[in-house]
Amino acid sequence: MAYYNEINRREDVLERGLHAIAQLLQGAADRRAEHRVYRETLAELTALSNRELADLGMHRSELKRIAHEAAKGVLNR
Repeated sequence: MAYYNEINRREDVLERGLHAIAQLLQGAADRRAEHRVYRETLAELTALSNRELADLGMHRSELKRIAHEAAKGVLNR
């Protein structure tokens, strides 16, 4: 019986370790996707003229914040 318990404990440790690695990789993938959305959004907004930005109610100084909020919002849906 003691041998059986030892095997279960090792499997539990392995399972927890693999779960932690999976969470780490998922977090990295999420951050990469968020950064990609940020870059794409910022590039699209930067390409607009000042007049087009004004029509949208935006100022050029706000573009990074807006792109950051957009990236956070896309992944939190």
